[in-house]
Amino acid sequence: MNVGKSGYRVFSANSTTAATELAKKITERLGVELGKSVVYQEADRETRVDVKESVRGQDIFIIQTIPRDVNTAIMELLIMAYALKTSCAKNIIGVIPYFPYSKQCKMRKRGSIVCKLLASMLAKAGLTHIITMDLHQKEIQGFFGFPVDNLRASPFLIQYIQEEIPDYRNAIIVAKSPSAAKRAQSYAERLRLGLAVMHGEAQCCESDMADGRQSPPLVRSSSGHPGLDLPLMMAKEKPPISVVGDVGGRIAIIIDDMIDDVENFVAAAEILKERGAYKIYIMATHGLLSADAPRLIEESAIDEVVVTNTVPHEVQKLQCPKIKTVDVSMILAEAIRRTHNGESMAYLFRNITVDD
Repeated sequence: MNVGKSGYRVFSANSTTAATELAKKITERLGVELGKSVVYQEADRETRVDVKESVRGQDIFIIQTIPRDVNTAIMELLIMAYALKTSCAKNIIGVIPYFPYSKQCKMRKRGSIVCKLLASMLAKAGLTHIITMDLHQKEIQGFFGFPVDNLRASPFLIQYIQEEIPDYRNAIIVAKSPSAAKRAQSYAERLRLGLAVMHGEAQCCESDMADGRQSPPLVRSSSGHPGLDLPLMMAKEKPPISVVGDVGGRIAIIIDDMIDDVENFVAAAEILKERGAYKIYIMATHGLLSADAPRLIEESAIDEVVVTNTVPHEVQKLQCPKIKTVDVSMILAEAIRRTHNGESMAYLFRNITVDD
């Protein structure tokens, strides 16, 4: 395709080579060249972006994968979007496969909803549309005042299960906490497999964490309003870890949207082994794999961790052969093509319900 006549250009806002691999795969599928730009850090760690070609009146897609240095990646995206805005680009669409700060989408005590702040910053910088994948909570779409297409990686992960896991018919889908049960149930129903749910003190469920409604602490005070006697809530105490469902003699496939700190997954794998599962797989969209995750996975009872390439993790793969990658550049490229051509995105969501 002649990029000069296509009416759109694709840029990468990453300053690191490893983080631009997904952008290169997407442009190869689209048959266009990656836009000419320079993104780098100056000596004082300030981010500088130079766009090397005209973008006036065109649709511009910025592909931004998020490496370990999250805050630098965000600034690169914001500065590039603003540079394109001031260069008179017609539309600026952010392709952000893993949306950062998505775990901070709820009020925690006296904290803040950082995800909402980031949404406002992106709009102010000039973005008019976002294409992302498997948001941590689908309600995050409501933080934006412009369209957000939340693509799904589940078709690719389900295909991997069917093609790469021998005897997957003898598998059982596992949710490592009750909060992950809905996602796991979707996989189980599509694969015609059983479902097991783990619950207990080794798990950390977001819904159990304190939020703003419990702040300040509920403490009786003699200085309060006369006659005001609010009931005190009993402290939560999780029961010993248990598995609801029979995993004995089965392949256990744990489903989640992201895998970052792996201690909970390692603990879950040990419990499943004790209950009789003979192989443990973990399937997740975003492989953040922070800190000592590769070492812990390698030393654990986990047989394989399967993630997509929404987040660069080549270094982690070199440290741990158990980590496998599924390429999702195909659906991202098709989303870009359909967005530019004004075509319906419904094809990319076929057979996907609101609850998936």
